[in-house]
Amino acid sequence: MVTATGWRSLFKSPLILIGLAMLLLVVLVAIFAPWIAPYDPNAGTPVTLDMIYAPPSPEHWLGTDDAGGDVLTNLIYGARVSLFVGFFASFISLIIGGIVGLSSGFLGGRVDNVLMRFTDILLVIPDLPLMIVLIAILGRGMAVLILVIGVLGWTGTARVVRSQTLSVRERKFVHRARAIGAGPTYIIRRHIFPLVFPLMVVNAVLVISAAILNESTLAFLGLGDPTRLSWGQMLNFAFRRGAMSAGAWWALLPPGAAIIWVVLGLTLLGNGLERIFNPRLDQHHLMPSRRPRITFLRRPPTPPSPSAGGTPPKAEPSTREQTA
Repeated sequence: MVTATGWRSLFKSPLILIGLAMLLLVVLVAIFAPWIAPYDPNAGTPVTLDMIYAPPSPEHWLGTDDAGGDVLTNLIYGARVSLFVGFFASFISLIIGGIVGLSSGFLGGRVDNVLMRFTDILLVIPDLPLMIVLIAILGRGMAVLILVIGVLGWTGTARVVRSQTLSVRERKFVHRARAIGAGPTYIIRRHIFPLVFPLMVVNAVLVISAAILNESTLAFLGLGDPTRLSWGQMLNFAFRRGAMSAGAWWALLPPGAAIIWVVLGLTLLGNGLERIFNPRLDQHHLMPSRRPRITFLRRPPTPPSPSAGGTPPKAEPSTREQTA
């Protein structure tokens, strides 16, 4: 559970501030894309040979691509697709992982064994090859992409929620609620879920970054939505249509840098939130900020010897002498 000190330090953590600023910048650019982009990506303009892979210029700050389109415009509008897929896929993963983790941790027994063994199977199978197979079967499209990434990305959330649920269900207030006749649904809704939800939020932030990476990877491999331009799709077009042979670095670096920017911002934000929502991290004995202070005992002063000219200390009288 988050303490009042944790909420006050929410906006004092440099990791959270930097990550939040990086993420908000991309979100605002995606929202106000029609007003920020210098050109309309849907406007049909005649393309000449000089416009193909044209270097950066005052008219095109990041140059043009293989179709003569403005790279900066495509980069701004591509943020919409990448963020849309990342947020909605993480929402699906959060729901599935939360339900599986709460059910497994609270019910225990055979339910826990079945759910966790199924989770272990999905953890062992590599995500990317399985995503490629499912998209090849279900078809290419935005909805299929979100569904596949979301359905295969809940295993980490389920593990985190289960471990926290196992810890919370053994506390005294949960046993007292059971003793007065509270049902499992009431206990989960009123006692366990409020304590587990902060960790679910932290894990969801990290899942968003993984979903954006998966979408960019699938789009780069040619398995994205062909009707919508994303950052991965921009990289796919640049590699397939001769950007490297033409030396058009401006068609490769901007989308790659944008992916790194968003993933880095989400990672910083998730790590900063985890330090606040999970106070055990700061209380661990290996944390550098929590190293125990080592104090050394002072050696008692050595009495001067008679040969050195000092007077020896007087011996305390014995018990017999005190009695006498």
